[in-house]
Amino acid sequence: MIKLESTSSLSGDNGWKGELELEFSPAGSKTIISARRHFGPLAIQRPFYPEGEEVCHVYALHPPGGIVGGDSLHYDVTVRSGAHALITTPSAGKFYRTAATAASQIQELSVESGGALDWLPLETIVYPGSEARLATRVNLEGDAAFFGWEIICLGLPASGSLFTEGKFIQTMEVFRDGEPVFMERGTYSGGSAMLDQQWGLSGNTVFGTLVGTFEDKDELDKLRTFFKSEAGNGEVALTAMDGLTICRAIGHSAFRVRDLLTEAWNVMRHKQSGRAGCPPRIWNT
Repeated sequence: MIKLESTSSLSGDNGWKGELELEFSPAGSKTIISARRHFGPLAIQRPFYPEGEEVCHVYALHPPGGIVGGDSLHYDVTVRSGAHALITTPSAGKFYRTAATAASQIQELSVESGGALDWLPLETIVYPGSEARLATRVNLEGDAAFFGWEIICLGLPASGSLFTEGKFIQTMEVFRDGEPVFMERGTYSGGSAMLDQQWGLSGNTVFGTLVGTFEDKDELDKLRTFFKSEAGNGEVALTAMDGLTICRAIGHSAFRVRDLLTEAWNVMRHKQSGRAGCPPRIWNT
């Protein structure tokens, strides 16, 4: 379980609590949802199989559409050996302005050896004046395959509402057989120098990180060459470490950042499993 620091201040007693637990298992050549439980404002649509029976696509739903102060959402996903799941969302997540306690969204993703998970939610919009935390922990066993991203939009610059106040804390942790292989924490305070300085976001309002269980040097060199010709200076970067590839993209458009990360996901997934990325149709609506 992810342990939140000063949990009482991150999700008040009067907030809306939501929990969604999913388990994916093989049934012959098909991946099925073998167990599910939900509490509060979280649910899923029926599964889809646009890639054939081997990969189960699921849309995670949060009908209220946004998270306010005191709310807490918790996702708990397990993929069993031999199963392959892809989870996304039908719309952007939102942390709204709050004058109350902070809001939190916790995501615990576990993949057994021989299993595979693509965790690809649409972007999270952090409104000015929000107090929020997004925490993701990935637990991998053996040769488990994982590709997952988080895309963050700070403020609403298109409407002139910049992230001049509030605080957003983001953590991402990846463990392999109980040992940490990637741990990252970022704190973004409204109006701080980090948002504008070159050592920070350099004035960009959207940033995304894709983590994948991939480390093919030749293929990554080809991907870097592609991005160098197709992307702007400093718009995307790739780092290989400890059996993982970290792809980061930055800019002013959530669509652009998602497109860059999708390209990296598609190349790495195809090289690793022989199965090209299959972007969910809901992304086009």
